[in-house]
Amino acid sequence: MYAEERQQEILRAARDAGRVDVVTLAERFGVTTETIRRDLTALERAGVLRRVHGGAIPVERLGFEPALAARDEVLTAEKERIAKAALAELPEDGSVVIDAGSTTSRLVQALPPDRELTVVVNSPPLATVLAARPNLTVLMLGGRVRGRTLATVEDWAIQQLSQLNVDVAFMATNGCSVAKGLTTPDPAEAAIKRAMIACADRAVLLADHTKFSGTYLARFATLGEIDVVITDTGLDPDQAAALAAAGPEVVRA
Repeated sequence: MYAEERQQEILRAARDAGRVDVVTLAERFGVTTETIRRDLTALERAGVLRRVHGGAIPVERLGFEPALAARDEVLTAEKERIAKAALAELPEDGSVVIDAGSTTSRLVQALPPDRELTVVVNSPPLATVLAARPNLTVLMLGGRVRGRTLATVEDWAIQQLSQLNVDVAFMATNGCSVAKGLTTPDPAEAAIKRAMIACADRAVLLADHTKFSGTYLARFATLGEIDVVITDTGLDPDQAAALAAAGPEVVRA
């Protein structure tokens, strides 16, 4: 097992059980405790675990939200595949709204140069990237910028979204489950996400497999409000089937 694969298994175990301990993990994977400590350090640097004495706790249990820069360094290959699969959901022409997030940022980078689109974003970094593309009309939602996610939130952005009608909303999430729907730690950001889905004819969720094992404070959508879920092959097939039974088409890229 490669280190990255082992670390993803450790993260999954931590989210399932609420915590993990070094000795048990070392026995499970047949490696030294020092190797496990290095794995936990790497996961803490990625912003998904917090080290405690003898083990680690998933950050969502602490009410802690990893910064965008930390999330952007995790599961990069999976996020690239998800973004490429999402290109099939673009309209031939028309308009889309793209939520702030580490996976949706990959979609922004992958947008084809020959497609005339109006793109609405609530992320200043994404707006900067898109503004250099002559085939795109870029609309930037105003509001307070959250330092942790670099997303604009609150009334200015919500009012602007209430006046828009777009073809597709490409959404990000912190957590997703059949029982709890799509969740995120910050209520202000949840309100923006809700408004994005409301202004779109179709909603497409871009989320790597780790997002399907955690639940956060604020729900912004049920699975029935999502048309397509695009994830990676790390998502268990039985879990993918349960998601599909709740409404959306599920694509494992």
